Amino acid sequence: MDIKKQLELEFRLSSAIIENILSLVDAGNTIPFIARYRKEKTGGMDDQVLRELCERLSALRALDKRKGEVSALIDAQGSLTADVNEALAGAQTLAEVEDIYRPFRPKRKTRASAAREKGLEPLARRLMEQRLGNPAFLARDYITEEMDAEAALQGARDILAEEISDDAAARKALREAMTRAAILVTAAVDPKRESVYAMYYGRKEPYARVPSHRALAINRGEKEGFLKVSLETDQEALRRILHRRFVIANNPCAQEVRAASDDALDRLILPSLERELRALLTDRAQEEAISLFSANLRALLMQPPLRGKVALGLDPAYRTGCKIAVVDQTGKVLDTTVVYPTPPQNKTQEAGRVLTGLIRRHGVQVIAIGNGTASRESEAFIRDLIAELGGEIGYVMVSEAGASVYSASKLAAEEFPQYDVSLRSAVSIARRLQDPLAELVKIDPKAIGVGQYQHDMPANRMDEALSGVVESCVNAVGVDLNTASHSLLEHVAGINAAVARNIVAFREENGAFRNRKALMDVPKLGKKAFEQCAGFLRIAGGEEALDATGIHPESYKAANALLLALGCTKEDVHNGGVHGLKDKAEAIGLKTLSDLSGVGEMTLLDILEDLQRPGRDIRDDLPHPVLRRDVRTMDDLVEGMELTGTVRNVVDFGAFVDIGVHEDGLVHVTQFPTRVRHPSQAVRIGDVVTVYVLSVDKQKKRISLTMKKPKNE
Repeated sequence: MDIKKQLELEFRLSSAIIENILSLVDAGNTIPFIARYRKEKTGGMDDQVLRELCERLSALRALDKRKGEVSALIDAQGSLTADVNEALAGAQTLAEVEDIYRPFRPKRKTRASAAREKGLEPLARRLMEQRLGNPAFLARDYITEEMDAEAALQGARDILAEEISDDAAARKALREAMTRAAILVTAAVDPKRESVYAMYYGRKEPYARVPSHRALAINRGEKEGFLKVSLETDQEALRRILHRRFVIANNPCAQEVRAASDDALDRLILPSLERELRALLTDRAQEEAISLFSANLRALLMQPPLRGKVALGLDPAYRTGCKIAVVDQTGKVLDTTVVYPTPPQNKTQEAGRVLTGLIRRHGVQVIAIGNGTASRESEAFIRDLIAELGGEIGYVMVSEAGASVYSASKLAAEEFPQYDVSLRSAVSIARRLQDPLAELVKIDPKAIGVGQYQHDMPANRMDEALSGVVESCVNAVGVDLNTASHSLLEHVAGINAAVARNIVAFREENGAFRNRKALMDVPKLGKKAFEQCAGFLRIAGGEEALDATGIHPESYKAANALLLALGCTKEDVHNGGVHGLKDKAEAIGLKTLSDLSGVGEMTLLDILEDLQRPGRDIRDDLPHPVLRRDVRTMDDLVEGMELTGTVRNVVDFGAFVDIGVHEDGLVHVTQFPTRVRHPSQAVRIGDVVTVYVLSVDKQKKRISLTMKKPKNE
């Protein structure tokens, strides 16, 4: 297979760009580095597309490797022919390669192998020729004391059935037909047994149209013993496919071949293809679920930080009380305590006095409330407290997902050895509001809870995809070299966990980094790692003004040339950038400046953006958290009510929106303003949206919302 040509076709890219990308990847460059600092070579491809291309490259190389292995195995048997070579060369999937290998694969003892041992192979060949003649007459030469004519014919049919089952072209045709027309059937193992899978009892749905969330739910129901699952097919149509391929006459011998093909379909092919199609459906569903989880995780990590505010984090609970932590603008812990405003203690007055003292003593400007157990009561308590304090402080409900995982982790123990597990959660909740990315990278992405059926996903594939998202987000934002934790640094391109710890240790021993060059003195951080990571690490107020930007050190000469040509200095960069720098550059001409600086126009534009806005954070352009000062209950909701909410999760069938009550409301995919194929096309986590109440089910604690403005009566 020509892998480069295949990538050109699939991604619609020129051969030169594909060649460049493959060279860069094979040279050990990271995806963030390639996407950000080699734009001229990639045509400006963003890192998500580049990651998809690299995943496809790995898959194609694995396919090519398997083709080579199969070719060698067949050749070792002395059976490699030009036709087999041609078939292998044309195979587009691993399934097709395995189909080609199937006839040559060493087999356990089968009915066909037993028939061959009895010497019935020649009889099978005679039947397959389908010439005129009486099959029973042909079988008389094989009659023994243990085997009559019918037994001989049965053995010959067994041989033919296995050969038909092993025919790669036949299996491909049947697979395609089943993929198009099969029906997925689900039934109850015990119809009287109640379960969350009741909606799937007695359900039929075209295989090709089963959405990923439903496929995964059905799999779980089957695994838990509630559902029986099968594929319903038009077996007559499938028989006709085999008959057209193998039955070439209309005589008694042809009837034997027809019988063998029917046996092959029923006994050998259908069970195998049903398992294969179920596996393909699961693989497809898992990939879509991982893709959705990745998109949700990206949106969550890229939520804008609430900078420069002293925050109070509140981790709600009943019996054990609400854990409180106050952190300053940099996330440093100023104070901690525990209060008991919730049942069963209900010490609201005492809790109010304690929190009022903390708020006034430390100048708290915002409160972050975890959305877990007792959050509803805690939110009501905070609402009343804010009113008593004059309403100047706002609060935000913050997802607790993964907070308990983090607080019990080795990393949390290293960060806060002086605090118990519960207080660490309060610190994490406060910091999540201040900088979601820096705090959430400390947690296993699977524990963050912004997907569907994440615990049913293949662990390695899930980890690979989510790690890629974290890496992408961290490098897109950039990292302050002098304040970042090792858990954040290890997601920077070119830096592994050991080097990240070495950077922190070097910083603690030698003081703050004054320039990027000093990174070369960090143990185990060599030239290649420096090349990959340097541009993503920022130093504010250092010796080199450009170190505070996303400009790579390799482009400092070009940046200085640009500053000179545009009549600016590094002092301007130190002072917050040069307003209107791009306009000046366009007036001179990008081509002229590109030739002058020696960098391509895409790199030139990136340099200009960084000189104009040094230290910029791309998250600042996104919607910021909604600060609340009131609280609602489900009793306050009425049909048609207009509300402002924040998208908390996006799933295949809609989006869950926080509207200020304990339960998030669901906007079903049919309730978006315009028709979309998938909810992720309309909203993402963190979006602030206007919704209207459709219905409220207090008993089931379900709120249905719409984004379609109700028509005036």
